[in-house]
Amino acid sequence: MGQWTAVVTGARARLGEALFLRVAGPSGPANRNRIHLTPGPRWFGPDHPVRRVHGDAALFVGGISALLLQSLHPLAMAAVAQHSAYREDPWGRLQSISTFLAFTTFGTADDAQGAVDRVIAVHRTISGRAPGGEPYTATDPALLEWVHDAELSCFLRSHQHYGAHPLSRPDQDAYVAGMARVGLALGVTDPPRTAAGLAARIEAYRPQLRGTPEAREAAQFILRRPPLPWALRLPYAALAARAVVLLPDWARVELGLHRRLPLERWWVGPAARAAVWLVRWSLPPTPVPARAADPSAP
Repeated sequence: MGQWTAVVTGARARLGEALFLRVAGPSGPANRNRIHLTPGPRWFGPDHPVRRVHGDAALFVGGISALLLQSLHPLAMAAVAQHSAYREDPWGRLQSISTFLAFTTFGTADDAQGAVDRVIAVHRTISGRAPGGEPYTATDPALLEWVHDAELSCFLRSHQHYGAHPLSRPDQDAYVAGMARVGLALGVTDPPRTAAGLAARIEAYRPQLRGTPEAREAAQFILRRPPLPWALRLPYAALAARAVVLLPDWARVELGLHRRLPLERWWVGPAARAAVWLVRWSLPPTPVPARAADPSAP
């Protein structure tokens, strides 16, 4: 039994470290220590819903779903297609996003603001024209809000389905209100503050959204050609399938993905829950400051 336990523990550690480095990048371990071990005030307290949502493995499903939904804004998708190396370096883009979320969610207030400042500096360099000729700039508050709203909507929906502890209705509102702080810092003029307000904003964007060829190509890349070793393809397929199921029907149609089928509930849900559990089980524990780990500390 002891030998079997050692084998399982070793496999868990190897899988968790490999997954963490994929998502967080080579600077992940150093960033993790800085984020969690640096003393100072944070934007969100230990029990804030923002921390609960962003610290749960269900975020993996929400992140895939968010990328798909965000791509439906033609100008946002044009900016990604023309200024992002997501095809050549998809992990680099994912690592940038995950690092930003980690610093703004768990890091000190100074480090959170630094992460925001770096994103704003990049946004100032991004402008151009979509294939249809419409001009865009990444600092446009309307585009910033679409990316913000789509992300929150998918994160929250995924957490309610697969999170270890789904949020109550008041906590869902607190999550959206808390993330308004991040949105405002990035340049969103008037981010939503409630879950109902968030749903209304998503609906208000509907007339502007469509599945452009660039969006459909990105969806196929995300869903069909993930740059993963074969051992991870099956768990990823389960997460990606559920990410698609979480999308509204109209979004799936725009992206050229199949409509919901009655049989989906029989296999997609259980498979995705198993994959989320595997992620949750394997990820290394969060570093705990010595003071917080000391039960005698005041």
